[in-house]
Amino acid sequence: MEIPEALPFGGTQKLAVHELVGGTRVIHSMGDFERPIEWSGWLLGEDALSRARELDNLRIGGQRLLLQWSELYYWVVVREFNADFQRAYKIPYKISCEVSSTAAKPQSSDVQSIDGQIRSDAAALADMANAVGDGTLSCLINSANSAITTVASFANAAQSTLSNVLQQVTAVRDRAQALVTSANNQLMTVATLGGILPNNPVAQQVAKLNGQINSALSLPVLVQLDRVAGRVQKNITSVYKSAKQVVTAGGDLMKIAAKEYNDAMAWTSLAKANPDLAWDPLVQGIRNLVVPPNKDGAGGLPKP
Repeated sequence: MEIPEALPFGGTQKLAVHELVGGTRVIHSMGDFERPIEWSGWLLGEDALSRARELDNLRIGGQRLLLQWSELYYWVVVREFNADFQRAYKIPYKISCEVSSTAAKPQSSDVQSIDGQIRSDAAALADMANAVGDGTLSCLINSANSAITTVASFANAAQSTLSNVLQQVTAVRDRAQALVTSANNQLMTVATLGGILPNNPVAQQVAKLNGQINSALSLPVLVQLDRVAGRVQKNITSVYKSAKQVVTAGGDLMKIAAKEYNDAMAWTSLAKANPDLAWDPLVQGIRNLVVPPNKDGAGGLPKP
């Protein structure tokens, strides 16, 4: 919920329109003006309040900042930031940025690779699972991490391999969301020491209080864990959907690699992405091949 489902952008071309006798128009272009970029979402997790204050400080500072998503880059100034404190770990917000100018795309070395993002998030999931202390969740995360570590390059992995990893990550999110629901339900029936009735066993009330305290402590971690798992899911899905499908009849992987990557020796990338093929650049019969968006820089082939 932190990432907006839609992020509109664009603007207007300021025009000076002169209407002349006879129905003739003379139009002068005055320049491109980007409209404000606005979005809303929820800041979630144990550091939600501190991040909300950081965003508000950006508004207060009035400095020019780089705003980037996907392949879009803008220099902006934060015009408005509004937050609604509901709980320390759940703060809805709205933000509006005035666009100063478009920005050049950073060099690829400045942007973490998709593999690095996925592996970094996977490690963070393991740490958060230890903090939650749920055995089922920990097992699911361990299984997902094992599946992730077996993938040398997500951009060049077979669709079946990506599908398997996605299933593991989805199971993690399902368990985390179930635990979030359970913790919220526990907190909805808040018991206090003043609520201990004479006819109720004190030990039972104390146990209930302990359960509520544990729920309050684990809920922010669970929300953050679900957010990180969602980012892993989104990254893998983006790779999964970006692969091309090419139909070939008795084709040659080297020729296909030369066409797709301008590198005939990158045929091994195609072989890795289609593990049902023989480890040979020659393709027998009519085949539907998966073509990864990028060639595998590692080269070589695993043992058949």
